[in-house]
Amino acid sequence: MTNKEIKPWKLLSEQDVSPSPWFPILKHAVELANGSIVDDYYFSPLGDVVQVLAITKNNEVVLVRQYKHALGQILLELPGGMQQKNKSIIESALNELEEETGVKASAEQLNSLGKIANNPTKLKQITYGFILFGAEFNSQQKLDSTEDIDVLTLPAPKVLEMAINGDIWVTDSLNFILKAAIAYPGVFGLKLK
Repeated sequence: MTNKEIKPWKLLSEQDVSPSPWFPILKHAVELANGSIVDDYYFSPLGDVVQVLAITKNNEVVLVRQYKHALGQILLELPGGMQQKNKSIIESALNELEEETGVKASAEQLNSLGKIANNPTKLKQITYGFILFGAEFNSQQKLDSTEDIDVLTLPAPKVLEMAINGDIWVTDSLNFILKAAIAYPGVFGLKLK
C-alpha cells in the first residue's frame, strides 16, 4: 500500500441549480490537484439519513414495506428517513422510527452501527445506522402525506437470509443488516470463530 498524497479539489465557484427544494443540485467549478479546471461538476447535497435496525424482545426485526417512486417498486427496508430540521441524528432516528413504525424508544437504547455513503461522487449524503434491542410497539404511526407504510416483523436470522439472497436489496438497509450480523452474530443465528 502506498502513502501517495491526494489533495482535495479547490472550489472556484458554486451555483445552486436546484429544480425544487426537494431535490437540491449544485454546479461547481473546481480546480483539480493537477491544475485542470472542471467548470460543470454537478452533485446533490440531499442531506443526511438515519436508519434503525429495531429488534423486538422476540428477536424479530422491525421492517417497513413501502413504494419507492424512483424505482417504481414496493421495497422492504429498515425504518428511517432524512435528518429532520433542527434535530440531531439521534433525535431524527428516534422520531423516524416512531413515525414509521409506532416504536417509541430513548437515545440510551440506540447503539451505533456506523455510517455509510451510497454514492459520494454525486451525492453529499451520509446514512447513519443504529441498532435497538427490546423494541416495543408502544406508540402509533405518524406518517407523512406521501407515506403508505406496512410494518412487519420477521425473525432476525430470516432477515439476514433475505439480505443475503436479495429479497432485501436497498443499499443502506442491506449494509446495516450485514454490519449488525457481524457485530451481534448470535442475534442473527451465526456462530463466528
